[in-house]
Amino acid sequence: MDLKETLAINLRRARSSRHLTQEELAERSGLSSRYIGAIERASVSASVTVLGRIADALGMEPEALIRTSKTGR
Repeated sequence: MDLKETLAINLRRARSSRHLTQEELAERSGLSSRYIGAIERASVSASVTVLGRIADALGMEPEALIRTSKTGR
């Protein structure tokens, strides 16, 4: 699995576990909801700046969004 896919999966899980819509996360992070959706579909690569903004909006460390699971999934 590539890093875009890992970010997509982790972002969806983190956003959903906080009961946020893509629109709410977009507003909190200062990004567009279309861009959040594109990241969650792994159709774009997020810059480290964007990664930081999303992590701040979710109240988590940026590295958690790109960490691969230990089970190899």
